[in-house]
Amino acid sequence: MSPVGILLQIIGGVCLLLWGVGMVSRGLNRAFGTALRRIISNSTSNRFKALLIGAFVAALLQSSTAAVLVVSSFAARNVITIAAATAVGLGANVGTTLAAQLMSLNLAWLIPVLLISGYIINKALAESLYKYIGHALVGIGLALLALNMITSAAAPLQQSNVLRALIGPMNDQPALAMLIAGLLTWLAHSSLAMVLLLMSFVSAKMIPVKLGLYMVLGANLGGAVAPVVMTLRDIPAGRRIPLGNLFIRSIGVMFALPFMNSLIMPALALIPSAPAHELANFNTLFNFVLAVIFLPFTGPMTRLSEIVLPDRPREEDESLPRYLDPDAVGTPAAALAGVARETLRISDIVQKMLQDTLEALRSNNPRLVQEICTKEEDVDSLYDSIKTYIARLDVEKFDEKENMRYLQILTFSTNLEHIGDIIDKNLMELARKKIRHQDNFSRQGFAEISDLHARVMESLQLAQNIFMTGDVKMARMLFEEKETLRSYEMHAAESHFRRLSEGVAETIATSSLHLDILRDLRRINSYLTLIAYPILENAHQLKDTLLKPKRVNKKKKKPAKTSKPAPAAPLPEKY
Repeated sequence: MSPVGILLQIIGGVCLLLWGVGMVSRGLNRAFGTALRRIISNSTSNRFKALLIGAFVAALLQSSTAAVLVVSSFAARNVITIAAATAVGLGANVGTTLAAQLMSLNLAWLIPVLLISGYIINKALAESLYKYIGHALVGIGLALLALNMITSAAAPLQQSNVLRALIGPMNDQPALAMLIAGLLTWLAHSSLAMVLLLMSFVSAKMIPVKLGLYMVLGANLGGAVAPVVMTLRDIPAGRRIPLGNLFIRSIGVMFALPFMNSLIMPALALIPSAPAHELANFNTLFNFVLAVIFLPFTGPMTRLSEIVLPDRPREEDESLPRYLDPDAVGTPAAALAGVARETLRISDIVQKMLQDTLEALRSNNPRLVQEICTKEEDVDSLYDSIKTYIARLDVEKFDEKENMRYLQILTFSTNLEHIGDIIDKNLMELARKKIRHQDNFSRQGFAEISDLHARVMESLQLAQNIFMTGDVKMARMLFEEKETLRSYEMHAAESHFRRLSEGVAETIATSSLHLDILRDLRRINSYLTLIAYPILENAHQLKDTLLKPKRVNKKKKKPAKTSKPAPAAPLPEKY
């Protein structure tokens, strides 16, 4: 085969290797990502547990970068401590090397089994998330196939003078070899793939073992650079973990370099293994020693990182939680109090969004529309932080009162997030449509929207008070207001249709906008009303409240007004 053909085969094998490793990481992340994130968020009880969790997750995902990015996001949201996140990162570095150890074994016989079983699982479980396990199995098979392909294609190059001319300078300049390996690893975003590639080159005798060991050090540095670059725009708390990981690996490389020839290489030679497997052994040993040395110093490293990257006031960023204390997880009352305060922050943001919505609909102001949509992103971010935090709470240890409060917080925060979505995806889209067409509501039509909007704002304030106090009387008021608002919506719609029949120009131009806005405001009010149901039910007043309209009608013996809707069904509506 010509040198060009050999080069193309090697490049194709490298691409297939990167693709296969990526498939494994994406497949397992989609199949078990939520569970793995929950496991990581619960790993803060002690540093040894965090180390083991990090190793397990990285070995499963075959990516220490993914694990470091996850714990960085948790640290930024104050879900886990910086010390625990650092320990998870140390474990993740070790876990990736274990994946390399496994894939470095002679598993050529397993390739067809992995490809066939992966395909069958993917097709058989097409409607389930577990179909991605099939993706991961196919990815492992492709990675192993790529390694064999690279080794076979590179074999004829053993005696190539051109190759010797290219490799020669790097043999004499290990720093250059490390730099090249680090750069390639950063570009590939996978130290695992680079180590496997180096092992295949050593196996094909394209590069000597000594050079491969130096390049493994470079791959470790390049693998730590990628998360640092990817988190450059994060807040300081989110940048500390990747930067600390890079610092630890840099210190390890600096201390390893002087002892490579005199101590490390002779020690590796004592372990009976194939030349290519020495790289995997060295990679594991390097990261394991770093974990053992630095694990006791996660506390001082946290304080150092806070000096290097001091916190900005969290009040400057509305998307970041302020009251989710990781140390309060073991104390249910304190943890629930913090989550409740964070939920009230979401409520305040939603209240501001809803208040500005009326002005955006009135003034056709695109900048105000964009500001409201930006606030919805803050709501989503805070809601995700709350979900992640409460997933760490041990609900089984809650007493009855704490369990009720837990469910109330979860329900109210979820409903607030839904309200934010309605404002962003529905009402703001209607506002954009109105701006594009330069339409205006009729005077009476906008007055009806304003009145309904004012009623919803009152319901939101009442819901906030109920959330804080659990007052039964206010819950009953909120529930009864739902029926009043429904009747008002129907009356406004009837009035709108009368103006249509009269041929009012503004009403004709904004007909669909008017009705959609009324509908969305009622949907928002329905979500707010949901907080009243469990309180009334616990007070044994829910049934009486639902039957009250019927009793009044029966006592007065008057037919129900056609403009008044039937009493609400026992189950709360979603829309």
